Amino acid sequence: MTAFDPARLILPPEDRALSPHTGWTRGHWAAVADHLLLSLRPYFTSTRSQVRLPGRTSSSGAASDGLEGFARSFMLFAFRLTGERGADPHGFLDWYRDGLVAGTDPSNPERWILPAEQAQAEVEAASIALGLQLTRPWLWDTLDAVAQQRIVDWLSLNPVGWYPDNNWLWFRITVETFLASVGGPHDPARIASDLARIEDYYQADGWWADGTWRAYDYYCGWAMHLYPLLWAGSQGSADFGSGALAPVFRARLTEFLDDYVTLTGADGVPVLQGRSLIYRFATAAPLWMGAVTGATQQPLGLLRRAASGQLRAFVERGAVDERGLLTMGLFGEWPAMAQSYSGGGSPYWASKGFLGLVLPADHEVWTAVEEPLPIEQGDVRRVIRPAGWLVSGTAADGIVRVINHGADHAFEGDRIGDSALYARFGYSSATLPPLIGATIDDPADSMVGALDAEGRSTHRTGFVRGAFGDDGIAAFASSTADAHWVDSSNDPPTYDHGSGRAGVVTDGPLLATASVVRGSWEVRATRRLPQEGVAAAPLPVRVSGWPLTGSAAAIAESEDAAIALDLDGVRSELRALSGAATASIRTEAGVSPIGEVASIPRLDFAEVGEGDVVIAAIRLGRGADPAPSARAVVSDAGEAVVEVFWPDGAVSAVRIG
Repeated sequence: MTAFDPARLILPPEDRALSPHTGWTRGHWAAVADHLLLSLRPYFTSTRSQVRLPGRTSSSGAASDGLEGFARSFMLFAFRLTGERGADPHGFLDWYRDGLVAGTDPSNPERWILPAEQAQAEVEAASIALGLQLTRPWLWDTLDAVAQQRIVDWLSLNPVGWYPDNNWLWFRITVETFLASVGGPHDPARIASDLARIEDYYQADGWWADGTWRAYDYYCGWAMHLYPLLWAGSQGSADFGSGALAPVFRARLTEFLDDYVTLTGADGVPVLQGRSLIYRFATAAPLWMGAVTGATQQPLGLLRRAASGQLRAFVERGAVDERGLLTMGLFGEWPAMAQSYSGGGSPYWASKGFLGLVLPADHEVWTAVEEPLPIEQGDVRRVIRPAGWLVSGTAADGIVRVINHGADHAFEGDRIGDSALYARFGYSSATLPPLIGATIDDPADSMVGALDAEGRSTHRTGFVRGAFGDDGIAAFASSTADAHWVDSSNDPPTYDHGSGRAGVVTDGPLLATASVVRGSWEVRATRRLPQEGVAAAPLPVRVSGWPLTGSAAAIAESEDAAIALDLDGVRSELRALSGAATASIRTEAGVSPIGEVASIPRLDFAEVGEGDVVIAAIRLGRGADPAPSARAVVSDAGEAVVEVFWPDGAVSAVRIG
């Protein structure tokens, strides 16, 4: 037998007959899963109760991180063992059985932390409970009574503490339901209360927010659709109403997947938006859940094509390093993108993306021929009203874009800074905003903001959502921001969970913005609205476009009030469609995990007074695509409408504000 080498991920041959788009099959998924699990062995502690990985220590501490490494990889092992119906040629079962017994032994110096010591245990307890549910015949049922009782004792400590008002409630439900199934302590009233509270997070059309605020991101899929249906199919859940809830959860996932399959680019990279992107191909979890439950109208070959495309895209871009580890980063290692609660074991929530491995090799999702993504079948235009997103994907370049008028990881009226991963107007499968540095207080990309005397832009978090729709020609959305400057330099965050930073706030103007989207172009029109009791002196307004990030700055072409950047064939264009504007480029180094240098086009409109409208055309794409034109029409009653004239003669008219 050849010795295992973590530096070499050995994959089976591609199968282009079964998988014409990715070449990857169940064998590839199994090979990556086994490689990840085998590569962890040097990092298990002596009693196998923790997996202590190199790199940064989270705000929760090293012992918490060690539990995290164990629990999250245990989930991956559980998917793998379940799909193989107990077959375990690599002996993973012994490692995780030993770790469970040792971790819950109070006398073990390497025991697991208690939730009273660190609340992160509440998160990891759910992965332990979930793994035990799935592997029950081969693991739990083989443990002696003493080991079972110790596991029950440790798990039962977790539900009693404080839980954040978000997806964490599913962790408590998962743990308590497992405890109920093995005769352990649990609180039926608390389970019912948590289920009722979670229902408040549901919006419409299959979309959940991660809590009560405007937190729309991949947690909708890898948390709010994953846990409900795993719970509903688990032993013991029937006592808590899963029989009635399961059809509801399935119907919601079906709706969600109709939107979700449009959010992956032709190269397999999903739209890069929201916190916890270090979980990478966990984005595949809801796709597999559709196959596991049958809760989808999408062909199973399409679901696998999307999931395999995501896994392959991340693996080929360096997600697994030369040690066989998932690093803190997006493609390769880039620790600065992690939230404060992230440690070396955190990226192993990517394990959720391997859910499909619970399905055996003869399941139709594995035997069906891959079918093309929506973006590979033609251009995609979609309005996702719950999240306030316009989706525009173009088959010519394989890029998916989201224009955002609904998410900011905050509440309406909040006065904090913009989170780069939530509050920008634009996100795509080919770009990522700068995540650190000066742009935290001075938003630089995909923005509209007023400028202060130092040239810093306002923020828009706390905006009011407006109208959303599609006129059959283009999609449109609008929002109104009580724009404000934020200086967080003297108020660094002690805990980062994805929201924008607090700081000293200075009031700015009221800016109403409408986006009209068709193909690779967005027409963005912004009107400065009157503010009662505020002097309406003219001030400059900046419109910025898509950031291009690579090993060097993008190549620029400019003309009067227009600029185009080109980097490796991807173009970011920005042109003024109203008034006089000055074009420039902002360049930032070391601020993004996808490249060393970020180049951002921008237009400055010098004097914008009350009632004035500025209009820009913004594009992300490849090759040439004729730009639209536009004008603002203001009625006698003061209502402003942007009229957009598309190159093929079609016209769209959308109200601003």
